[in-house]
Amino acid sequence: MTTRTTAERTYSIQRTGEVALAAIACLIAFVFLCLPIVAIIEKAVRDTSFFDVVSSSEVTDALRLSLVTTSISLVLVVVFGTPVAYVMARTRFPGHALLDTLIDLPIVLPPAVGGLGLLMAFGRRGILGEPLSDLGIEVAFTTTAVVMAQTFVASPFYIRSARAGFEASGEELEHVARTLGSSRTGAFLRVAVPVAMPSLLAGAVMAWARALGEFGATIMFAGSFAGRTQTVPLAIYRLLETGVEAPLVLSTVLIVLSFSVLLAFRLLLRRALLTL
Repeated sequence: MTTRTTAERTYSIQRTGEVALAAIACLIAFVFLCLPIVAIIEKAVRDTSFFDVVSSSEVTDALRLSLVTTSISLVLVVVFGTPVAYVMARTRFPGHALLDTLIDLPIVLPPAVGGLGLLMAFGRRGILGEPLSDLGIEVAFTTTAVVMAQTFVASPFYIRSARAGFEASGEELEHVARTLGSSRTGAFLRVAVPVAMPSLLAGAVMAWARALGEFGATIMFAGSFAGRTQTVPLAIYRLLETGVEAPLVLSTVLIVLSFSVLLAFRLLLRRALLTL
């Protein structure tokens, strides 16, 4: 009896130590992640004329351009990425592993390398740039280039999440729908997509967030021209030359916008899961 009591006490002490270490680690991580965010917001509100800066033409142009281009990029990622994710989840073919690796490559590539690759492919002297230029189509250093750069870096995040959703949903329900007379496309739209919807939404949010924060590929392929290619991250970098007030305000707006989107997504996802 005494030995058991001693063992229980020893276990209790060890358990208390583990909990304390975990709590300290969580506190350190929380402070490390939150302190820079709090510092930006505090400095922006206290040391700047917040509303005067946020209403300036350069700031509003950068915000407008970022919202427009990321929305277009997200549509492109979802429209073209969903079939790719479905095929990768449902089929195996020669070169499957190679294609899977290529899809994920933009995640690990430095964004500047991706931007340089886009420039070499679609720039005026690029592989496709010269034929396009002969047709009077210029891609590099335009708003189109911003969308392409954002799509290039963001698409793997959506495809990866969507593929996981399709793999988790399985094929059984689709087979049942097809035996009941539904076409392959109908089974995909009415069964596979709704079942995988949480993963599709998660991937879409991550892709949008990645596009919103894109810097390296954009500046390499699209440049930084106010009102045309200067998104919020590029504007923050350029405005640092004149001081920290405007970058702080833009960063605060970006933080609030990103946090609001993530919070709204989590609330919608929780509600969707409760209804399943």
